[in-house]
Amino acid sequence: MKSKSNHISSKEQNTEDIDGYFYEGTDGSQMAFWTCYSDRVSKKHIHEFDEYMVCVSDQYTAVLNGEKFVLNPGDELFIPKGTEQCGKCVAGTRTIHAFGGKRIQRVERRLIYKKCG
Repeated sequence: MKSKSNHISSKEQNTEDIDGYFYEGTDGSQMAFWTCYSDRVSKKHIHEFDEYMVCVSDQYTAVLNGEKFVLNPGDELFIPKGTEQCGKCVAGTRTIHAFGGKRIQRVERRLIYKKCG
Protein backbone atom coordinates (compact mmCIF):
# COMPACT_ATOMS: atom_id res chain seq x y z
CA MET A 1 0.00 0.00 0.00
CA LYS A 2 2.92 2.35 0.58
CA SER A 3 5.25 2.78 -2.36
CA LYS A 4 7.24 5.49 -4.13
CA SER A 5 4.52 5.74 -6.78
CA ASN A 6 1.87 6.94 -4.30
CA HIS A 7 4.08 8.79 -1.80
CA ILE A 8 3.12 12.45 -1.40
CA SER A 9 5.96 14.83 -2.21
CA SER A 10 6.89 17.32 0.52
CA LYS A 11 6.07 20.06 -2.04
CA GLU A 12 2.42 18.91 -1.93
CA GLN A 13 2.10 19.08 1.87
CA ASN A 14 0.82 21.95 4.01
CA THR A 15 2.58 20.55 7.11
CA GLU A 16 6.26 19.79 7.71
CA ASP A 17 7.53 16.45 9.07
CA ILE A 18 4.55 14.35 8.01
CA ASP A 19 4.40 11.34 5.76
CA GLY A 20 1.57 10.73 3.35
CA TYR A 21 0.34 8.34 0.68
CA PHE A 22 -2.53 8.87 -1.75
CA TYR A 23 -4.89 6.91 -3.95
CA GLU A 24 -6.89 8.16 -6.93
CA GLY A 25 -10.36 7.34 -8.19
CA THR A 26 -11.19 7.23 -11.90
CA ASP A 27 -13.24 10.41 -11.42
CA GLY A 28 -10.20 12.37 -10.14
CA SER A 29 -11.16 12.18 -6.47
CA GLN A 30 -8.39 11.24 -4.06
CA MET A 31 -7.82 9.67 -0.63
CA ALA A 32 -4.77 10.51 1.48
CA PHE A 33 -3.36 8.79 4.56
CA TRP A 34 -1.17 11.08 6.71
CA THR A 35 1.11 10.36 9.68
CA CYS A 36 2.43 13.25 11.77
CA TYR A 37 5.80 12.49 13.41
CA SER A 38 6.02 15.54 15.66
CA ASP A 39 3.77 18.35 16.88
CA ARG A 40 3.11 20.46 13.79
CA VAL A 41 0.92 23.23 12.38
CA SER A 42 -0.76 23.04 8.97
CA LYS A 43 -0.64 26.25 6.90
CA LYS A 44 -3.84 28.10 5.99
CA HIS A 45 -5.23 26.92 2.68
CA ILE A 46 -8.45 26.54 0.68
CA HIS A 47 -9.58 23.70 -1.59
CA GLU A 48 -11.84 24.10 -4.62
CA PHE A 49 -13.57 20.84 -3.68
CA ASP A 50 -15.13 19.24 -0.60
CA GLU A 51 -12.94 17.37 1.88
CA TYR A 52 -13.86 14.73 4.46
CA MET A 53 -11.42 13.65 7.16
CA VAL A 54 -11.31 11.20 10.03
CA CYS A 55 -8.80 11.11 12.89
CA VAL A 56 -7.40 7.60 13.31
CA SER A 57 -5.02 8.14 16.24
CA ASP A 58 -3.95 10.85 18.71
CA GLN A 59 -5.42 14.30 18.04
CA TYR A 60 -5.91 16.79 15.22
CA THR A 61 -7.29 20.30 15.74
CA ALA A 62 -8.85 21.79 12.62
CA VAL A 63 -9.66 25.48 12.30
CA LEU A 64 -12.33 26.19 9.66
CA ASN A 65 -13.08 29.85 8.94
CA GLY A 66 -11.81 30.65 12.46
CA GLU A 67 -13.86 27.96 14.27
CA LYS A 68 -11.94 25.20 16.13
CA PHE A 69 -12.79 21.49 15.90
CA VAL A 70 -10.81 19.03 18.06
CA LEU A 71 -10.73 15.57 16.51
CA ASN A 72 -9.88 12.48 18.55
CA PRO A 73 -9.72 8.89 17.26
CA GLY A 74 -12.92 8.08 15.37
CA ASP A 75 -14.03 11.71 14.99
CA GLU A 76 -15.01 12.84 11.49
CA LEU A 77 -15.15 16.27 9.87
CA PHE A 78 -16.65 17.51 6.59
CA ILE A 79 -14.98 20.59 5.09
CA PRO A 80 -17.00 22.29 2.32
CA LYS A 81 -15.14 23.60 -0.73
CA GLY A 82 -13.96 27.19 -0.39
CA THR A 83 -13.47 26.92 3.40
CA GLU A 84 -10.31 28.55 4.77
CA GLN A 85 -8.65 25.89 6.88
CA CYS A 86 -5.56 25.24 8.94
CA GLY A 87 -4.84 23.00 11.88
CA LYS A 88 -2.37 21.32 14.16
CA CYS A 89 -1.47 17.75 14.97
CA VAL A 90 0.33 16.17 17.88
CA ALA A 91 3.12 13.67 17.34
CA GLY A 92 1.73 10.29 16.36
CA THR A 93 -1.47 11.63 14.81
CA ARG A 94 -2.80 9.68 11.82
CA THR A 95 -5.62 10.98 9.64
CA ILE A 96 -7.43 9.85 6.50
CA HIS A 97 -8.77 12.41 4.03
CA ALA A 98 -11.13 12.09 1.07
CA PHE A 99 -10.96 14.88 -1.50
CA GLY A 100 -13.69 15.57 -4.04
CA GLY A 101 -11.03 16.68 -6.52
CA LYS A 102 -7.34 16.45 -7.36
CA ARG A 103 -5.44 17.60 -4.25
CA ILE A 104 -2.13 15.83 -4.95
CA GLN A 105 -0.18 15.83 -8.19
CA ARG A 106 1.50 12.57 -9.09
CA VAL A 107 5.27 12.89 -9.49
CA GLU A 108 6.30 11.29 -12.76
CA ARG A 109 9.42 9.20 -12.50
CA ARG A 110 11.16 8.62 -15.79
CA LEU A 111 14.18 6.59 -16.66
CA ILE A 112 16.79 8.39 -18.71
CA TYR A 113 18.73 6.23 -21.10
CA LYS A 114 22.10 7.30 -22.42
CA LYS A 115 23.42 6.17 -25.74
CA CYS A 116 25.89 3.34 -25.34
CA GLY A 117 29.39 3.88 -26.72
